[in-house]
Parts: sequence; C-alpha cells; structure tokens
Amino acid sequence: MKWAPWIARSSSCNSAPRGGSRWKIVRSELEEIGAKYELVPTTFGPDSKTPEYLAINPNGRVPALQDGDLTLFESMAINLYLAKKYGGKLWPASEGDQARAIQWSVWGISELEQHLMAILINKFMLPPDKRDAAAVEAAEKALARPLKVLDDHLAKREHLLGGAFTIADLNVAAVLSTANMVKFDLSKWPRAKTWLDACFGRPSLARARAVK
Repeated sequence: MKWAPWIARSSSCNSAPRGGSRWKIVRSELEEIGAKYELVPTTFGPDSKTPEYLAINPNGRVPALQDGDLTLFESMAINLYLAKKYGGKLWPASEGDQARAIQWSVWGISELEQHLMAILINKFMLPPDKRDAAAVEAAEKALARPLKVLDDHLAKREHLLGGAFTIADLNVAAVLSTANMVKFDLSKWPRAKTWLDACFGRPSLARARAVK
C-alpha cells in the first residue's frame, strides 16, 4: 500500500504531506489498523506534479493512496475505504452506523477544518506582516457552534457512535489535532475535550501526531 506525504505503500497498499492535518488523518488510520505500508515523501512542490504522481492524484495534491490497482485521493475517502477493507471493528457493523460514520467524517471537514486552517495559516504559516488577526478571531468564533454540536452529542455517549471507538472518532479527532497544534482552548467544551484527549491517548494517534 502506498500513500502520499508521503505516498504510503503496504504489501497490500500507497499514501502523501506534512503541512496541515490531511496526511495525518490517513497516517492515524494506517497506524490504528496496523497496516504494512510504504510512506513516500511527497511535497506540495514539483514532486506532486510529476506524471507519475498525477496518475494517482490528478489534482497534484496530497494525500493520495495506491492499493494494488486502486488509486484514491481525498483523505476522508481514503480513510473510509481503509476502514471498510482493513479496519475490522473500526468499521461499524450496521448500515445505520456506517452512514453515521460517513456523516461525522464529512462534518469534520466541512464544519471544523476550514476554521482551524484559517487559524493555523494566520498564526504560524504566513509571514508576520501578512497575518490577519481579524481572520483568526473570526475563525475562533466560528468554531464555537460546531464544537457545541460535538460537546452536546457526547453528553450521553463515550464515542461518536456509542461505546466503541470507530472510524468516525478517528477522522474527527484527526481533524481536531490542528486545534492542539494552534493551542486553541477547548475548555468551554469539556466533553469534547475529554473525548479528544482519550482519542489522542490511543497509541496509533500518538504515533501519527509525533511524526514531524
């Protein structure tokens, strides 16, 4: 398997980079399921625009996955595929829970990631004279609504789909790893924070987050 931030390749699968949360989303799952894979370093520069790489991801972005004859791009699509094919209990048993796992995975990207990335870019990635404090403030305020949704949802359950850790927890936690990176204070949402700390305490996510 290969995936690109790398393109990761395992005897069964390939994945690609380092900035932002997307590649760590995939790396977290590969560690969680114990897959054998090859990690091929791939940047946002020329090496992600080569004909070989564009055959895997025509967008010239990372991550990407090659598993046998199958190639995939988009981190959530990759993770959902890996969970279903290789993940065992990480992939929910019932069709309803499978649908909810997809729901929460899409929610993490659509409701959380854009605001977290706005904070990351304007606090750390841009040159100091290009940073926009107003954009950071707006993003921090915008996060309050989805974080309340998450906090309320966790009021009566240990994990997003109930009692067991699934791909839904892994995907949303991986997106929220950027919150820790930018030192965003989650104390107003204690249930979400407790859940996230428990997710990050899993050896697989800890190993993925430790990679620089």
